Amino acid sequence: MADPAPVVLCLTSAGHKLAQRIADAIGAEIHGLARRTDAVVTFDKTTDHIRDLFAAGRPVIGICAAGILIRSVAPLLADKHTEPPVLAVAEDGSSVVPLLGGHHGANALAHEIATAIYGSAVITTAGDTRFGVALDEPPAGWCLANPEDAKPMAAALLEGSTPSLEGRDAAELAFWLEQFAEPSPTDEPGAILTDFDVSLRYYPQRLAIGVGCARNCPPQELAGLLQQALETLPISSHEIAGLFSVDLKADEAAMLDLAAELGVPFRLFSAEELEEETPRLANPSDVVFAEVGCHGVAEAAALRAAGPDAELIVEKQKSANATVAIARAPVPIRALPGRKRGQVSLIGIGPGQATWRTPEASRLIANADELVGYGFYIDLLGPLAKGKPRADFPLGGEEDRCRYALEEAAKGREIAVICSGDAGIYAMGALVYELMARDENGVSEAARRVEVVSAPGISALQAAAARIGAPLGHDFCAISLSDLLTPRADIERRIRAAAEGDFVIAFYNPVSKRR
Repeated sequence: MADPAPVVLCLTSAGHKLAQRIADAIGAEIHGLARRTDAVVTFDKTTDHIRDLFAAGRPVIGICAAGILIRSVAPLLADKHTEPPVLAVAEDGSSVVPLLGGHHGANALAHEIATAIYGSAVITTAGDTRFGVALDEPPAGWCLANPEDAKPMAAALLEGSTPSLEGRDAAELAFWLEQFAEPSPTDEPGAILTDFDVSLRYYPQRLAIGVGCARNCPPQELAGLLQQALETLPISSHEIAGLFSVDLKADEAAMLDLAAELGVPFRLFSAEELEEETPRLANPSDVVFAEVGCHGVAEAAALRAAGPDAELIVEKQKSANATVAIARAPVPIRALPGRKRGQVSLIGIGPGQATWRTPEASRLIANADELVGYGFYIDLLGPLAKGKPRADFPLGGEEDRCRYALEEAAKGREIAVICSGDAGIYAMGALVYELMARDENGVSEAARRVEVVSAPGISALQAAAARIGAPLGHDFCAISLSDLLTPRADIERRIRAAAEGDFVIAFYNPVSKRR
């Protein structure tokens, strides 16, 4: 899915009016301090709320003093390459200051906001203030192969260096680097900005790699076949925009490993979509059609991804278990076609309060297309759940909610299953895996191919133990007293065995109207 929407934070009624203008301009949510604003989404503790949003990967635009934002996120700062933008906006709208993530969207966001509210973007990153571009943030559809060299190159430029711009694709990138050098075409792929001591190598991502393989193909076989194909052309792997295949291969380990090795997205098409490419195939196959419903996978996926004006520069190459084809688009591929592999995130939110929820859980919730679970548990997420599509299920509807989550993920969506405590302890984790493994009354084949990730949470046994001391410091066990699904005799047998073994016992579900 798309990156999480920014949040405009306001602490006063005057700030709320400015927040509305900003939100309308950039498509952001408004979160306001309770009792002081009329925002739909409110919070009580400013620092905790800012930290929660930052941990979830949400860009934060605070209409407040910069110090409030700095002190709030300071304990969470770790990696500038992955952290979301943070911006401070003066309450009178006079200035917009990117505090974090200048080269990862904050500077661009500052300019956009300043234009909308007739303020000034206060940009402090040296390259942007002097040149108006960030060397480590090339235009969409381009890749910088050596971002670690951007800083020394920027330093050289600031000292007055005059670099050269060379390469087969130099003219295409000249619009972005026009103030540095005139383009000089060469046979070397990409566009190389070169100073005496350092070079930056930019590549247009015009290549779409189509792949097919037999089930459980050895990963090294598929990777080796692609490497052979790449070696036949004067191209770089940095020109690859993505890896593409038919949706029946959503969980194919060889393809997933190859995409991860290349550092590119993996996208999928239906057999019907790939069949539409049959007139353009160099090697259509009736055998493949009989097997998967289209006359080619590798060639069709590559052409489909690269667009209607693409050319097939490497026809289908075959090994014993794999096929590879490469198509080249006439321009860089800026928006990837196809759909992602669906994902079900098993989220343990702990006892409910945001301070006991992990940053990983918050990020998965923020990235989800939809939240699924018992309505009360979703409500406990507070502002993090506001505006998110949700599917509420009652207590007793556990199997229905897990099946719904898997089938929705099978459509290429990211679904978060919200559980109290830890999702793998008396919660939905085991049931999700059980449904995927069932031969009868399970889920569809497409749902069996989705990715399942789990964000651990603080279970009730951990929360209670932390408040009373350290009773779980040695061997312990947990036993549920619910006889709804487990026979009473089995429960009694487990209690006796645990007592005889001298375990510390955490009892769950001690009483209810139905048990």
